[in-house]
Amino acid sequence: MNLRSMKPYLAILMVTVGLALGGSQSLQSPPDNSLYLQLGEREGIANVVEDMLYLIVEDERINHQFKGINVAQFHGNLTDQLCELSGGPCQYSGRDMRELHAAMNITNTQFNALAENLILAMEENQVPTGAQNRLIKHLLPLYPDIRHF
Repeated sequence: MNLRSMKPYLAILMVTVGLALGGSQSLQSPPDNSLYLQLGEREGIANVVEDMLYLIVEDERINHQFKGINVAQFHGNLTDQLCELSGGPCQYSGRDMRELHAAMNITNTQFNALAENLILAMEENQVPTGAQNRLIKHLLPLYPDIRHF
């Protein structure tokens, strides 16, 4: 194949590379906010967090870890964090997870209890099971920063 016969292929290759490098914004997919929408947007997330807080107060496995916290601040920060993690427009501005949990000595049982309360709160708010699983999947990378060994 000579250079002349390769020109159409080179043109296609250049257009493809240009698109891959961001040459056309119209072909890029928008950010995925489907989980955010399934959670009921910020209001739905705030309701889940509120119900989770009520469950925590009643849960003897973990309620002592939350004594003395600023409930309004905790509610706002966790709502923002879940909103951001789910693809929503919120921005978490709270403390770093590792720094925040460093002195808490959270056990696996306590970590699992909190996750259980989150799931129960999502169920109370009719969050679809698939959305629950997707949110948990987004939270799993935080585990090493929360549960120190």
